[in-house]
Amino acid sequence: MTQRETHRIAMWSGPRNISTAMMRSWENRSDSQVVDEPFYGFYLNKTRSPHPCFDEVLQSQSSSYEQVANELVNGECSSNVQYQKHMTHHMLAGFDLTWAKDLQHCFLIRDPAQVVNSYTNSRGVCSVEDIGIKRQFELYQEISQASGQDIPIVDSNDVLKNPERTLRLLCEKLGVPFMPKMLNWPKGGRTSDGVWAKHWYDSVENSTGFAPYTEKQLQLNDEQLSVVNQVQPFYQQLYNKRIIA
Repeated sequence: MTQRETHRIAMWSGPRNISTAMMRSWENRSDSQVVDEPFYGFYLNKTRSPHPCFDEVLQSQSSSYEQVANELVNGECSSNVQYQKHMTHHMLAGFDLTWAKDLQHCFLIRDPAQVVNSYTNSRGVCSVEDIGIKRQFELYQEISQASGQDIPIVDSNDVLKNPERTLRLLCEKLGVPFMPKMLNWPKGGRTSDGVWAKHWYDSVENSTGFAPYTEKQLQLNDEQLSVVNQVQPFYQQLYNKRIIA
């Protein structure tokens, strides 16, 4: 299948943001393949951040920014749709984004308080850089300019409250047909999962669909609230542009 026949979709998210569940949703389509966090190796090689599975990630992926970008745009794909799951904090500032014009983009956002609470529950500490919300706002502006696209934004809470309606709207914006198979998927891991799945994907591996939305009263400490307050304005600007189910 040639490049022109493949609909290459880049979804930009931060961690702890139903991003893997969204990847499961797209992978369960009959016409799709997925790519899981292709710039993770590049990010770890540049930052030396002490993430779980550090060595395994570097061994499993190219750490060359140019090589990864070229593969995402020009690499062989045997499906009609290629869904690329990206983490915004992996996309370090200052690198050329002209390749982004050849992909179709969308952004997945989540309330910063929920992100910070989930991230610290998983890793113990959390910084502004770790959760990528400020970088997500910057990338939205940079990729919008590079691609000339009116990029759709979806909020994770909207997805959980009404998965079918939100996904129908997203598919419409992206110019691909909605498929009911996007709402449910089999339990378990996938060969497409990154090697880091054993550390991060326990919850999604036990899921068969998007979890029902539940309102939670979060108890955040001063350090967590400081991170939330620093990124809230960036999230709010993206939230105001989201597609509403």
